[in-house]
Amino acid sequence: MNYDLELLFPRLHGVQYEITSPAAPDYNCIAWAAGDTSRWWEPDPFEIYYWPKDVPRLPTLESYSQTFQTLGFDVCEDPDFDLKWEKVAIFTGSDGIPTHAARQLSDGTWTSKLGQLEDIKHPNLSNVSGRAYGEVTLILRRPKVG
Repeated sequence: MNYDLELLFPRLHGVQYEITSPAAPDYNCIAWAAGDTSRWWEPDPFEIYYWPKDVPRLPTLESYSQTFQTLGFDVCEDPDFDLKWEKVAIFTGSDGIPTHAARQLSDGTWTSKLGQLEDIKHPNLSNVSGRAYGEVTLILRRPKVG
């Protein structure tokens, strides 16, 4: 248990979650969901951070959707586990601006990079939803390889 994480994400309290890597400022949740631990992904207008070349550098759900589509993901309806698909969830705040991304693991659980904090494995998406990240607004999937 990490009580600091549970203060930030109260829905982790009492849940079987696991810290899977130490805190790291090199990458964020968008990069982590995309499988990249070498750089921070963000659609900043000054091009300080990585963002796919042909995707608008705007903090919109459409821009985030297009970003994952460049990686072979397509929009889907549900986060339910399916052996054939790798899934990503995009969270937005009440203002509709994307705040977080999580990736589904091969056992059906989810993994999240919590800002500059740790990466965690958690049972479901609601474990990190709420005050800090808002709610899941978009699910994307791509065929699993191998």
